Amino acid sequence: MNILVALLFSLPALYAEESPYLFAGKHFFASYLDCSEEALSDLEHLQEAMDHAVEASHATVLNKSSYTFEGSGFTALYLLSESHASIHTYPERGACFVDLFTCGNRCSAEDFHKELCAYLQPKEVVSRLFLRSEGVEELADFPLKP
Repeated sequence: MNILVALLFSLPALYAEESPYLFAGKHFFASYLDCSEEALSDLEHLQEAMDHAVEASHATVLNKSSYTFEGSGFTALYLLSESHASIHTYPERGACFVDLFTCGNRCSAEDFHKELCAYLQPKEVVSRLFLRSEGVEELADFPLKP
C-alpha cells in the first residue's frame, strides 16, 4: 500500500517536469537611452522593429495594440501566448522603455534585446533580467550592452 501512495504522490511532480506550461518565466526590462532620433520618430519602422524583436524572441503573438500620443510618444503592447511585450517611447528625451515577460524557457530576451538595439541604436542601456516562479531571482549576467 505504501508503494501505491508514494506513486500517486509522485505523479504530479513527474507531470510537471514534462508539462510545457511551467510556472516559471523570464522578465526582461530595459531603458534605452540616447537612441537614434530618427528611429524613435519613424513609427512605421519602429512598429516593424518591435515585430521583428518579438519574432526573434520566438514568442507567439496573439494580438497587438498601439497608440500614438499627442507630441509623438508611442506605446505598443503585444499579447503573447507566453505573456507580453511592450515599448513606451519618449522621443523628446531620446529614450524608451521596453519589457518582455515570457513564461517557460523557450523564448529569448537576448534576441529580443539585440533586435531592438540594432534598430534604436541606444548609446546606453539599463536592463535587468529576472527569473520568476515561486520567487524572483535576478540573473547575474545582465545587464546587456547595446
